[in-house]
Amino acid sequence: MPNIALELGKITNRAGVNAVYGEKQEVDGVTIVPVAAAWSGFGGGDEEGKGSGGGGGSISMPLGVYVRRPEGLRFEPNIIALLAVSVPVICVAGRALRKIIRALKK
Repeated sequence: MPNIALELGKITNRAGVNAVYGEKQEVDGVTIVPVAAAWSGFGGGDEEGKGSGGGGGSISMPLGVYVRRPEGLRFEPNIIALLAVSVPVICVAGRALRKIIRALKK
């Protein structure tokens, strides 16, 4: 019986750059290359044939595009993705700052 975790790892490894950078597109004489952040994870199970275990999943978030114009190459971020990523970071930073301030007051 093939090891499913190894097979899934091989599939994920093959995705590589193609999961993060999309195919370049020409739009009105401007070349764009979409950029995303991609994560994947998999689980495991019982090797004794009891049929228990499982898992797996992946996510991709569009970060923006590289735009090539006659003036040069420029990265243009996806504002909604930046906001989605920054909200949890700001929340964690705020809680950490609150704990630091409380510790300094004591």
